[in-house]
Amino acid sequence: MGEPSERLVPACEFELALLSDIGNSRTNNEDCCGKWVESPTDAVFAVADGVGGYEGGEVASTMAVETVIEAYRESPAEWGPAKRLHRAVQRANIEIYNRAITVPELRRMATTLTAATVNGGALSVAHVGDCRLYLLRSGQVQQLTRDHTVVGEKVRMGLISAKQARHHPERSALNRCLGHELIVSVDRITTPLRQGDRLILCSDGLYSVIEDHELDRLTRVLGAEAVCRLLIEEGVARGTIDNLTVAFLRMNGSTPFAPAPSGWRSRLRKLFGRGD
Repeated sequence: MGEPSERLVPACEFELALLSDIGNSRTNNEDCCGKWVESPTDAVFAVADGVGGYEGGEVASTMAVETVIEAYRESPAEWGPAKRLHRAVQRANIEIYNRAITVPELRRMATTLTAATVNGGALSVAHVGDCRLYLLRSGQVQQLTRDHTVVGEKVRMGLISAKQARHHPERSALNRCLGHELIVSVDRITTPLRQGDRLILCSDGLYSVIEDHELDRLTRVLGAEAVCRLLIEEGVARGTIDNLTVAFLRMNGSTPFAPAPSGWRSRLRKLFGRGD
């Protein structure tokens, strides 16, 4: 018998894991996370953080994640992942809003939510609030989502720095969330992924104590489940005062979106109309 051949990684295959923890100071977990893996190359996953200090934050975050996944699964595939996800988030907002106005004990409940799909190597995101999605590629860490917070807006306007924002007393004050209004503005992102890309989706209980530049080092080698455990353990060890949740995805297979050739040879080929 010859040597066993190496396993061929199917195109667009990924590994995905999620983990949530109550943290150091809270008595309950108002974070929620969930996923639905449709195939080895297609999945939807989400992280929500119930608004702390209000009645029903835990209910709202659970409703958000469960409704998004259910609505996405039930929607027609021909809509495409971006439209399916956007409609699913809008449905979650309406259901949370309706529950809040009919149940007195839940009248102020709300939640943040970031939901994402990976489909054939393409990423689609629907986002409300301050659960962050990071893209890690070639040693670089990029925050894809915007924080829908008072402080986040000040950073984007250049009024304060990102470093100042980390310790600002209003850093958790939201200016957008699910459940407070019948209609909510949802940020939408669509971008191609490449083989080796890593995605980190997390609540503020994690990124408030782990800085962006540390994420590449902490997630470079380990498998998805081990990465989630490591990040949660690191956040707890650093004394986070909030619940903390993380989803981690690594693109193992090739995707249709290879980086464009660079360098003088590529420019000459383009100039003279020659292919590779």
